[in-house]
Amino acid sequence: MEMTTALWSFALVVGLLTLTPGLDTALVLRTSALGERRQAWGVVLGIQTGTLIWGTLTSAGVTALLTASALAYEILRWAGAAYLVWMGIGMLRNRGGGAEPERAPAGGGFRSGWRRGTLTNLLNPKVGVFYVAVLPQFIPAGAPHFAAGVALTGVHVVEGMLWSAVLVGFARVVRGWLSRPAARRLLDRVTGAVVVGFGLRLALAE
Repeated sequence: MEMTTALWSFALVVGLLTLTPGLDTALVLRTSALGERRQAWGVVLGIQTGTLIWGTLTSAGVTALLTASALAYEILRWAGAAYLVWMGIGMLRNRGGGAEPERAPAGGGFRSGWRRGTLTNLLNPKVGVFYVAVLPQFIPAGAPHFAAGVALTGVHVVEGMLWSAVLVGFARVVRGWLSRPAARRLLDRVTGAVVVGFGLRLALAE
């Protein structure tokens, strides 16, 4: 498999994964729909930072520990589940019409979003396992393993950024409806339930 062919093939696989609604989609939509554009882009870049770290570690062979060590996987799995449930409950309990339970001070919206996106991604061991299982299959024989792996990860990051830009744009369209406190609370409830659901699913996964 040539590198160009590998890039296109990997782009198709992770493109379908990126378009599949999930936790990342819910976080980006909620944050941007509430009018917190800087924080929304912080979430986006945080998620992609996590993706880049997972891909880089996989290319270096580090994330193979997740599949080789049950203890390492379980520690990361429970930490991720606890973080998601905590974050989701914070949204469910929020009565401020959309204010974040851990709202950053003025000027800190981007940092707060970046931290949330990065932690959400890095504390999900399934992302690491996905990279361990899938990424090596697309690295051509004879190609520099680390460089090729990082290049493929870059494709995933670019696609994630493009799709996130679409989500942020869509959220801005519906901001008028979400200006009503009842609608903002409804969005918090729905997103909070989704996040808690992902946390419980991660905790109960075999």
